[in-house]
Amino acid sequence: MLKSISSFYTCLLVFALVIISCQNNPDKTSHSYYFHPVLGTDTNSGLSEDAPFRSLSTLNRLNLKAGDHIYLASGETFNESLILKEVYGSEAQPIVISTYGDSKNSSASIYVKGELNGVLIENCRNLIIEHLTISAKATKNNIKSSKQMMRCGILMQITKDEIYENIVLNNVQVKDVFYEEEGFTRSKKEVKTANGTQNYGWGIRIINQTQNGNIRNIKIQNSIVDNVAHTGIKLTSRNHNDAYGIENFEISDNTVTNTGGPGIQMSGVKNGHIFNNTVDHSGSTDDTRKWGRGSGLWTWGSSDILIEKNRFTNANGPGDSAGAHIDFNCKNVVLQYNFSANNAGGFCEILGNNYNCAYRYNISVNDGYRVKGENDAFQEGKIFWLSGYSGKKRRGPYNSYFYNNTIYVKDAITAKIAIDRLAKGILIANNIFQIEGPSIVVKGDQYNPETEGAWLAEDVIFKNNLFFMESSWPKALQLQDAHPYFGNPQFINPNGLTPEDYIPKNRDLVQNKGISIPKLPHDSIGIIYGLQLQKDFLGNKIIDSPDLGAIEIQ
Repeated sequence: MLKSISSFYTCLLVFALVIISCQNNPDKTSHSYYFHPVLGTDTNSGLSEDAPFRSLSTLNRLNLKAGDHIYLASGETFNESLILKEVYGSEAQPIVISTYGDSKNSSASIYVKGELNGVLIENCRNLIIEHLTISAKATKNNIKSSKQMMRCGILMQITKDEIYENIVLNNVQVKDVFYEEEGFTRSKKEVKTANGTQNYGWGIRIINQTQNGNIRNIKIQNSIVDNVAHTGIKLTSRNHNDAYGIENFEISDNTVTNTGGPGIQMSGVKNGHIFNNTVDHSGSTDDTRKWGRGSGLWTWGSSDILIEKNRFTNANGPGDSAGAHIDFNCKNVVLQYNFSANNAGGFCEILGNNYNCAYRYNISVNDGYRVKGENDAFQEGKIFWLSGYSGKKRRGPYNSYFYNNTIYVKDAITAKIAIDRLAKGILIANNIFQIEGPSIVVKGDQYNPETEGAWLAEDVIFKNNLFFMESSWPKALQLQDAHPYFGNPQFINPNGLTPEDYIPKNRDLVQNKGISIPKLPHDSIGIIYGLQLQKDFLGNKIIDSPDLGAIEIQ
């Protein structure tokens, strides 16, 4: 009798331990599903590499749970869209879509023709997509509509007034995305429209379609976007009374190249960190289906955005097309430690109704070379532009900070500058302007400073900048440096395309000549990330008074 009781309690203890183990390891109930477009069969279990599913549409009948993994065969191509609707992982156990096999050397590919998206993520939470290559092209039976259409490599959207969060796109490659068939040609008028009016292919798009829903905690990282008709990476949401529909996101360590529109763009977003990205040849015209205009990066209607340690080069287009610019209705957008070179539209561009935005510790090389009237350009390129344009009424910009930047312009380029007469709060200090050719004042937008009223800009701090020569800042401009330096900073390799080329060697002229940056008069905020940085462009510590320019002499 005692032996049977002992046996009963032993079994009960074992059962209890099993229950506790399952509670502590809920992933024991999760599954891994495998897909192979050649060797798979949809009647298989899909639960092993030896019994994979064939069709991605099989996902529609799987009841995916937190911790589940979806594996696509490496080196294989799936000719259908990957569609994920209302798929919910948990924060501790996200659902993962990845590659099996030799994923280090060969990802799985999704290549669709005629479908609207390579990958669609709709109303999902706690999801990771990684190690995939995605392309999306047109067919002769292309989807037609009377309204503007788009085709995306990856489209993430929400359509319900709920919170959707924790989506990661990691190590994906999106390339060759076009809405129209090869040979389609756009009119010259199309590139002059605000964002394009026709059908386009886009790289990665995140869209909040709702009035009250929210997308949070998004990461796009370690990925490549190449050869798309319009924008490479684009986030779009509402901004109504400072209620932003996309918040808390990172875009990092990506390479975005040969986009017909901007490289990276965001509207109606808050709390973003964009860092360590390379954007090259935005506004590309190497395919007639491309828009042919776009900055490397730009923001609109956004708040609290830190853009740092990126490389923006070779932006092209008849208008806009700066390395990175801050469009109107933004606040607290800060660009620091970025390298900008050979961008047609220019370097610094802050438009109207913007508050407390900054460019600091950046390097600009031969930006703003575009000349209005040449090659159908309708806007001048500008090395420095504060514009009051905000859609209808000219307003600001307000409290713009521009300090410790290094600007190099070779003598073959005329450096152009435009500052709106209504700008309020302007700080320009500790910069190096090595402008080897002429510098002139030009119109900003459609504003004509000669006919539209007196100069009313106020709350200005403009001092302590180094100019290559007296003509490096236009005398015709109402703003003049109150305490300028003149001379050659003696860069290691002027006209070079690495940050190290712009280490100055002239200690007597540059070292410890900077001032501590104050808040502008009547500005209670300054820069939300702090006015004083601890390190320069290259990561050197800033000790005592800062040097002039973006790099401290060691």
